[in-house]
Amino acid sequence: MKKRNPILTTLFWILISLLTLFPIYWLFVISVKPAVQLFSTPDLILNNPYWGNYTEVLGNRLVRSYMINSLIISSGNALLCTVLGFFTCYALSRFDFKGKESIFFWTITNRMAPPAVFLLPLFLLMTQVYRIGEFTLLDTRIGMILVYCTFNLPFAIWTLRPTIDGIPKELDEAAYVDGASPWKVISEIVFPLCRPGLAVTLILTWVFAWNEYLLAATLTNFDARTLTTGLSEYVTTTGTEWGIMATISVFTLIPALIVFGLVQKHIVAGLTFGAVKG
Repeated sequence: MKKRNPILTTLFWILISLLTLFPIYWLFVISVKPAVQLFSTPDLILNNPYWGNYTEVLGNRLVRSYMINSLIISSGNALLCTVLGFFTCYALSRFDFKGKESIFFWTITNRMAPPAVFLLPLFLLMTQVYRIGEFTLLDTRIGMILVYCTFNLPFAIWTLRPTIDGIPKELDEAAYVDGASPWKVISEIVFPLCRPGLAVTLILTWVFAWNEYLLAATLTNFDARTLTTGLSEYVTTTGTEWGIMATISVFTLIPALIVFGLVQKHIVAGLTFGAVKG
């Protein structure tokens, strides 16, 4: 068998990495340019960066509130979906009951339809059905956390099911023989073993909620408005503030990069958990 040249392989992956990272680099270049230079001849090499856009964004109280909303909604939704998905998959994996595979398939169907299909039903639920006096879930953080569960919870169940199925049931049975309670089996045996899968589910659902635009733009007005929807405020009839939009886009990338960096080893382990080895 002909061996691959390691130098050519390395150069190939370096080229692919540069092509992948170039849009992010170009986004940063736009964010550190004043408006008068954006439509001039583009320079690939960054010279004399202009930090006025970052100063304006960080000093904008409204943008800071959007960022806080995004962090709270994304983190709350990711945590809720991961916890509910874990217990759901444990029940589907460990208990035999009629129609459990149909239940699993039914949860996945929620991911098959485009989010726009659910806009009107969700709006009516938030404003009419789940209404207590003058209080509604519309334009609230808790409302958006629950709305994102419509799409992220099925994904969490789909992601965690193979992970929990890969944990032998014999471990549960041995613990029961030793006198362990069901909660002890879940918390001390199943949960530690599926941490990689939980990490993958947590980060992916967090990113999905963090990047979502359509539902947030429709179901929020001011109090729960997120950072991604705040970008549209800089597209006006008098022009588009590209520098400010690029700066806000850079800020949307930073939390995701930090989270990915912290749980990177768990993501790799979670994606390969339960894989068939030959």
